[in-house]
Amino acid sequence: QVQLVESGGGSVQPGGSLRLACAASGNILSIYAMGWYRQAPGKQRELVAGISSGGRINYAESVKGRFTISRDNAKKVDLQMNYLKPEDTAVYYCNADVQLWAGARNVYWGQGTQVSVSS
Repeated sequence: QVQLVESGGGSVQPGGSLRLACAASGNILSIYAMGWYRQAPGKQRELVAGISSGGRINYAESVKGRFTISRDNAKKVDLQMNYLKPEDTAVYYCNADVQLWAGARNVYWGQGTQVSVSS
């Protein structure tokens, strides 16, 4: 019913930058919030940044001042990642809280994109 397609992961040296993009498609009436999570090997998935339909933003403490989340339209969300550190290495997942035309409200996840930071 709903797909989240991510792009933009890759490998970069410490101090470098990457930009992740996520686009939602499907039977969508509206999206309440979108965000990015990450999961490093052996660790739990954690929130990196989120943005509501009203523009309210929150960041994990570990990325404040380095990452910027933006939502150019209702169905797309980007994550600009600057000054990347090795500890940012993880699989990054897009997330969306979606109101469907059929009346249900569900949370959807993208397939994940790998971000690797090493020298």
